Amino acid sequence: MAGATLAADEIARFDALAARWWEPDGPMRPLHRMNPARIGWIAARVRERFAEASGLRLLDVGCGAGIAAEALARLGFDVLGLDAAAAPIAAAVAHAKGQADAATPLALAYRVGVAEDLLAEGATFPVVTALEVVEHVPDPAAFLRVLAALVAPGGLLVLSTLNRTAASFVAAKLVAEYALRWLPVGTHDWRKFLTPAELSRHVRDAGLAVGEVAGLSPDLLRGGWRVGRDLRVNYLLSATGRT
Repeated sequence: MAGATLAADEIARFDALAARWWEPDGPMRPLHRMNPARIGWIAARVRERFAEASGLRLLDVGCGAGIAAEALARLGFDVLGLDAAAAPIAAAVAHAKGQADAATPLALAYRVGVAEDLLAEGATFPVVTALEVVEHVPDPAAFLRVLAALVAPGGLLVLSTLNRTAASFVAAKLVAEYALRWLPVGTHDWRKFLTPAELSRHVRDAGLAVGEVAGLSPDLLRGGWRVGRDLRVNYLLSATGRT
């Protein structure tokens, strides 16, 4: 299954983490902490783009065990979570079942596969997200072309990733992986991080128009994470498809 938009070693790495994905203080602790801020930013971009966001079809590529996908479904989106790693998808399905409310069931489904599978089926979505994914693919340009093709005309693509800076090397590698052990050593390859300019170029080359870029950083005073102007470590980017 290795190719331009995924790598076998990355699949194996995230398969191994599946059982602990939903532990708030486990190996996915940074994702749990940043999730409220990034989901809020995504929801705001969707509301800006669409007159009616409730029930809007949304594809979350590289969803892992569903931390973002489940949160987006709780906001009223009709979510399909897609990941090439089978174990995280199984964990996502199990967690969603455990959280199910019969009175207000979530519009949430999961699928093991890659974005090319959906592209081959001719599928498109008003909203496509790929959060903390592009830094793990072998060919970011090819990955962005596939994502862009999955965005319906006039639709929205939202990405989040890590910037390639000295600050991100310290924060994501030295601190998160080695000092605090928030992430397993080897989770990230700093050389694969993309600057906002590089990611924007790939997005434009894929035929989309870059919208907003915002930083995502820990809020040391109030806890959690916040969206702001600091792009040095994590950042979010939105883009729109041609009508």
